[in-house]
Amino acid sequence: MARKQKRLAPEPRLIITTAELEDVVGRLILEPYVTVDTEFLREHTYWPQLCLVQLAGQEEVVLIDAEAPGIDLSPLVKLFDAPDVVKVFHAARQDLEIFLHLFDRLPAPIFDTQVAAMVAGYGDQVGYDNLVGAITGAVIDKSHRFTDWSYRPLSEAQLVYAAADVTHLRDVYEELRSQLEKEGRTAWVAAEQEALSDPDRLRVDPERQWERIRARTSNRRMLGVLRAVAAWREREAQNSNIPRQRMLKDESVLEIAATQPKNIADLARVRGVPRGFAEGKHGNALLAVIAAARALPDAELPVAAKARPADAARPSSAMVALLKVLLATKCEACNVAPRLVASAEDIDRFALDASPDLPLLQGWRREVFGKDALALRNGEVALAVRDDRIVLLPV
Repeated sequence: MARKQKRLAPEPRLIITTAELEDVVGRLILEPYVTVDTEFLREHTYWPQLCLVQLAGQEEVVLIDAEAPGIDLSPLVKLFDAPDVVKVFHAARQDLEIFLHLFDRLPAPIFDTQVAAMVAGYGDQVGYDNLVGAITGAVIDKSHRFTDWSYRPLSEAQLVYAAADVTHLRDVYEELRSQLEKEGRTAWVAAEQEALSDPDRLRVDPERQWERIRARTSNRRMLGVLRAVAAWREREAQNSNIPRQRMLKDESVLEIAATQPKNIADLARVRGVPRGFAEGKHGNALLAVIAAARALPDAELPVAAKARPADAARPSSAMVALLKVLLATKCEACNVAPRLVASAEDIDRFALDASPDLPLLQGWRREVFGKDALALRNGEVALAVRDDRIVLLPV
């Protein structure tokens, strides 16, 4: 793919006051798009500690110091709400989670260049550095990737590094948008990015956190305690703004669910639960949660995710292999990342039951792969090799 000629990057400007931010928003809201990135820390907190917000319009690059004394970031809401300004991110999920927590709303409309790059044939989940290199030829300086963005003052090198995350993104966005429009794939990207615009998909549900802990049991009473303890831990970690594993490790949560301690002494014997924790306010609150879960009626207890029975139907390994070859063939021809079209789980499910609810049989995925996959599964076409290429032949 041809490399786009790099534009001259304007000098980035550091924004440290609310008045400066309001002035910047007043200009950027007139742009057709603005590229966005963030720098944050999360090692010692539950919620990301936002340190810097980078924005770039077509002619302006600003770095907003989120740690500047007295600065109010709420003027960003006006920009993020502007319906005529596309907010461009790369691998947007973490940035969107930050803004959702900060403003209780998401920027819209958005464009994720990582998703767009997968549709445009740059591979599965291509990194920003590689994508910038492929499109512009620029080499991103990685020396400040793991820097402490909370330390002040920020160095000139840090500011240059942070600005690069949004300056090159302008060229990447314009090239991808042009390519997608030329190939008629703009709607494909829009369909994929709908999920990123759903706040419920980005919010953590404490009541479902037990599902991410492998209990390896079908005992519904134990699972009920596990659900309650995991939900309590999540809420306490959120309220205290500390990582959930620092509040209680998964191993301790599992042991609590298995032993169901009834008093402080029992709780203190759980591996990973300090005596001070058991005897303090957290210990008493946790014991109350455990007691309430133990008292739940059977009908309100959760059920373990069903493991596949030993005698359950399994997809033909040969059929799965054929479908994967077809997937690779079709995606190579369409220049789109296979992972975006169908996952390994999708292929297995399709090999067992070609349900119309499967994503690969819907929308643009059906056109790229689903229709031919159905034909192959139904014996209407076969795979063959012609001139060193895989082709489909009617049967």
